[in-house]
Amino acid sequence: MKYIDEYRDAALARSLAAAIAAEADPARTYHFMEFCGGHTHAISRYGLEDLLPAGVRMIHGPGCPVCVLPVGRIDAALWLARQEGVTLCTYGDMLRVPGSKRVSLLKAKAEGCDVRMVYSTADALKLAQALPERQVVFFAIGFETTTPPTAVALKQAQALGLANFSVFCNHVLTPSAIAQILDSPEVRQLGTVRLDGFIGPAHVSTVIGSAPYEYFAEEYRKPVVIAGFEPLDVLQAIRMLVRQVNDGRFAVENEFARAVTRDGNTKAKALVAEVFELRKTFEWRGLGLVPYSALRIKEAYAAFDAERRWAVPQDSVADNKACDCGAILRGVKKPTDCKLFGTVCTPENPMGSCMVSAEGACAAHWTYGRFRTAGGSNDG
Repeated sequence: MKYIDEYRDAALARSLAAAIAAEADPARTYHFMEFCGGHTHAISRYGLEDLLPAGVRMIHGPGCPVCVLPVGRIDAALWLARQEGVTLCTYGDMLRVPGSKRVSLLKAKAEGCDVRMVYSTADALKLAQALPERQVVFFAIGFETTTPPTAVALKQAQALGLANFSVFCNHVLTPSAIAQILDSPEVRQLGTVRLDGFIGPAHVSTVIGSAPYEYFAEEYRKPVVIAGFEPLDVLQAIRMLVRQVNDGRFAVENEFARAVTRDGNTKAKALVAEVFELRKTFEWRGLGLVPYSALRIKEAYAAFDAERRWAVPQDSVADNKACDCGAILRGVKKPTDCKLFGTVCTPENPMGSCMVSAEGACAAHWTYGRFRTAGGSNDG
């Protein structure tokens, strides 16, 4: 197939759903987690769960970097934005995520801070060049997909001698998060979250390849199928996972072969390795402290590291107790299990990042599913 609309063909979708129903064992249930928010939105937008047999259940995972960034790092960005002479810029979704005192970067902007939205790291560099009298801080977030552009920006800043440009680095790594989920008490000890397999992220895998997921298949005996974001991609991935479970296999399979290889983008990985190194630990919303799960800027580029230029607070701040975002990110709860969902917490007044992010589970359910279901759980 060559065109996007072919991956959205309704007749083919119904055919795939019928094949899944035929192959799924009616005597058992299958629990699959889609790690990426792009898959969550595809499932909600196209009503894929309505096409699946009752025994095949989807569990929402961490979703996106905006969702998993902890409150303490939002507070740190707010602290930076309030420093004298600082212009803080970041991607659009980050502007609306509330910090510990219900203050977002957008509200800080309304209070007089110089906070700006950018569409790319190139925009952040251009801003630093246009404002030589200001210290421009790029609030960098993202999984492995957006890390190479940040590396490019740091190299360009060094080449240009942009002394007024720095990066507040919050790039995180998906394999570490998957391991944390599989090692969580809900999965390993309590059994409250059943996981029979994963739909692996698409864009991330174009960079890192499929090889990093082989560890989960071998050590945790969990099948992984890397899938694209279109509805037929997701349905085909579910069918492949059902087949693996039925056969008792635990392998990494690549449904998204049109974009993902085993080794990924070697040039992008080399660039990231040149500019960044692993942090020993990093806090994730909902997952807690996850070892070797994030990147920091190497010493060679220390002059452009906002955390070295300023004494940026490194506080761990608890989530709002009434917000179930953390449990939703771990797959323990669904959006409708949260008492705030659709009442206090809406896209116009988000209480947590899951409702803010364009790829958040709560935002997906609000946009596409809030009138279809009144609640639910992952039990069973």
